[in-house]
Amino acid sequence: MSKSVRKIFLVAGARPNFMKIAPIVRAMQSRKNSRLEWRIVHTGQHYDHEMSQSFFDDLEIPPPDYFLEAGSGSHAVQTAKIMVDFEQVCLKDKPDIVLVVGDVNSTLACSVVAKKLLIEVAHVEAGLRSFDLTMPEEINRMVTDAITDYFFVTEDQGRKNLLKEGKSKERIFFVGHVMIDNLLYQLKQVKQMEPSIFETSRLKDKLGKYIFLTLHRPSNVDNLATLAKIVEALNSIAQSTPIVFPVHPRTRKMLEQFNLELSDRIFQLPPLGFKESLFLWKDAQLVMTDSGGLQEETTGLGVPCFTIRENTERPITIEEGTNILVGPGMEGIMAAYARFQMGERKSGRVPELWDGQASERIVEILERI
Repeated sequence: MSKSVRKIFLVAGARPNFMKIAPIVRAMQSRKNSRLEWRIVHTGQHYDHEMSQSFFDDLEIPPPDYFLEAGSGSHAVQTAKIMVDFEQVCLKDKPDIVLVVGDVNSTLACSVVAKKLLIEVAHVEAGLRSFDLTMPEEINRMVTDAITDYFFVTEDQGRKNLLKEGKSKERIFFVGHVMIDNLLYQLKQVKQMEPSIFETSRLKDKLGKYIFLTLHRPSNVDNLATLAKIVEALNSIAQSTPIVFPVHPRTRKMLEQFNLELSDRIFQLPPLGFKESLFLWKDAQLVMTDSGGLQEETTGLGVPCFTIRENTERPITIEEGTNILVGPGMEGIMAAYARFQMGERKSGRVPELWDGQASERIVEILERI
């Protein structure tokens, strides 16, 4: 391989990662005579078909060059497994740059391995902070950014956070958001498809008006008292507006374990592919979620969003977007919904550089550095 060519590993492990590497892959595929040679490394952090392979198919991502099959386990077990296997891949293929996205265990594990092997690290979605050290994702974000060489930030607050932490401004690049790149690309496709192609089209037509819900964070679903209050609020809300709920495997397990019952007006679905999910939530009256990515995507399309968390590492979705932080308590959820029912709608705007071109900017910078 010519010395002028730089080999890049694109690391994906969990479902949100797939959505973020997809537009980067497309941007790299579209460039002729590029000096970048890339490989996809799938750590297998989400390992069952519904939560992983279907997303590769749905997002048109090529099969991974490496699949580490990390599987589930405690944070320590999973992180250690990824580190051991990823080290072998790096020693074999010798990348020049490891590009990680987001804040999952794979992000942290592969960054540490790369840095100890003297491989440069690029972090997409760098600088986001919730300042809540009880969140595993916050630890992953902080540690990854502590050893990152090139920081690609989605919003100005991320840049400010990194500068406060002493990072060099020359290595911080405000590029926009690859999640929005993917959203706009997929939205165009969904609009061109016949609605009948989607398995949920009949349900969507039947309900007309509905709320779209996702819920999966351990802080919400692993604690009986917290989950019970959320379920109580959801069951109450569903009496006036039906809720469409693709149920995460973790959440389903905890609902069964705690013997909590959802209203029959909460329509439970299996995990959905990206297009199927977008087909539903883009036309919802309201999205309720504890997902980081969905906070941003709803802001990108101007859909009202309630975030069922105490804090968010994505403040721009509240400051400029359509997101409202309602907390995990029943009182906060119900008070926000009552205002929503009375016609209060938060008007937001699309943040700067959330224009579908973030991946192009990232690839241009990678070719330049």
